[in-house]
Amino acid sequence: MNFTAFHALISQPAVYLPIIGVTLLALVLAKKPWTALYVGLMPLINWSFAAVPTFPIPEGFGGGQFQPLAIVTGLVLVVRDFTQREIGHRVLAAMVLGLAFSTMTSWVVVVVASGAAFLISELVDWAVYTFTKRPLSQRILLSSALSAPLDQAAFTYLASFVVPGIFAWGTVLTGIVSKLVGAALVAWVVARRERAETLTPG
Repeated sequence: MNFTAFHALISQPAVYLPIIGVTLLALVLAKKPWTALYVGLMPLINWSFAAVPTFPIPEGFGGGQFQPLAIVTGLVLVVRDFTQREIGHRVLAAMVLGLAFSTMTSWVVVVVASGAAFLISELVDWAVYTFTKRPLSQRILLSSALSAPLDQAAFTYLASFVVPGIFAWGTVLTGIVSKLVGAALVAWVVARRERAETLTPG
């Protein structure tokens, strides 16, 4: 069986949905809910780039296309942070698993683009979590501020090989802003919890 035929086989929902579903259930039962969410979001988001309609961005605002689910991609950056707290450096293995599942739901070039972008942002996150001892809410903001621009630029450029016209300043900038908005919302919720825990008597 050649690669094209194999990819056509695993791209059928009847094949990949049970495989992904059982894997995520096993992670949840192993008490790794953040890891399950992280692994599951990657194929979903990569699938969305082909399935969810985009909206043109006026040339005056940089041109390109706006992907409505870009804000969810920002949340993935945050989910990855929680996954790293849950399983440590094994988060790289979780990323590889999520990308492997993405090959079942997306174009291979999109998966390669996603993998390169995730790897870049993963290295940034690793540096932030290894060398920074700030509260989690601050680390979420810092790691997202550093990794979102790199992640978005790398992904958009590589994805442009299969989605013509997607690489434009409008696409890059709106993607970065959407990711930062998602990260900021989560950081705000975490900061409130941190303050509540500080005020609660031991």
